[in-house]
Amino acid sequence: MYSEEIEIRTDDREVVHDLTGACAEFLVEAGAVDGLLHVWVPHATAGVVVLETGAGSDDDLLAVLREVLPRDFRWRHRHGTPGHGRDHVLPAFLPPYASIPVLNGQMTLGTWQSICLVDTNVDNPVRRVRLSHLAG
Repeated sequence: MYSEEIEIRTDDREVVHDLTGACAEFLVEAGAVDGLLHVWVPHATAGVVVLETGAGSDDDLLAVLREVLPRDFRWRHRHGTPGHGRDHVLPAFLPPYASIPVLNGQMTLGTWQSICLVDTNVDNPVRRVRLSHLAG
């Protein structure tokens, strides 16, 4: 298995950050042919999704998360900024990982699919993402 960790700056705002380009570069560095790309976020308040970006879906996702997981005082987990407890529930809805098949060195994503980090935790401006290629 070939693996490396990258750093993503999310600053102090909720973000859907496209990782697709970084994943493609990683596969080149790994000399990947066939196998699986595994994307893992070792954080308790972030997730990984595969979705269309740039056409509004990324903003729509953040809007839905604000509705489903409001940033208010209902949460028992209370350290950090007000409503931070909802960030700790996020990975139950958006898992901290994704696995994508790789064939002939290319991710087998659909036409409009991108691999994205979703981070709603405004208290943590830097994230680590582990990319791993499991040869097949």
